[in-house]
Amino acid sequence: MKIIPTKIPEVLIIEPRVFSDDRGFFLESYNHKAFAATANITAEFVMDGHSRSGQNVLRGLHYQIQQPQGKLVRVVVGEILDVAADIRKGSPTFGQWVSCSLSAENKRQLWIPEGFAHGFYVVSQVAEVLYKTTDYYAPQHERTLLWNDPDLAIDWQLTTEPMLSAKDQAGQPLKTAEVYP
Repeated sequence: MKIIPTKIPEVLIIEPRVFSDDRGFFLESYNHKAFAATANITAEFVMDGHSRSGQNVLRGLHYQIQQPQGKLVRVVVGEILDVAADIRKGSPTFGQWVSCSLSAENKRQLWIPEGFAHGFYVVSQVAEVLYKTTDYYAPQHERTLLWNDPDLAIDWQLTTEPMLSAKDQAGQPLKTAEVYP
């Protein structure tokens, strides 16, 4: 596996080793020993999520203020622009974000540790996203950052107005959102 650093050191792009032949391919999407040795990721994953979204759907930016979740994100159908925003108040990268194209074709994964808000924009006609989390979903602790907060100034690479849930439309700007200490 190859680890590609981002401008926020804790967020990592992971390229698995892919074995391909005329029958198809095989890859190891997660191996605890390899992740610990190669990327220093020793998280214990407790839940897997799977979402399917149509083109121009934007989900996020989501986080849990209690029971924070680290996420290992990958795409098995289509392509997304995946975004992680640092909302750790004491962090030198507080308020900064990174993005990465994740697709079924490139097979990359994004490691987003606890303390970050996460979201994605669907570039392809449809996308199926799989993610492993380090804690369980706790709706009472879920918060949403405003996806188009001018203080974050995320370049979503939009081609048209995104489709948003009511929850995502009502996201809070970073200035007033609950954040991690």
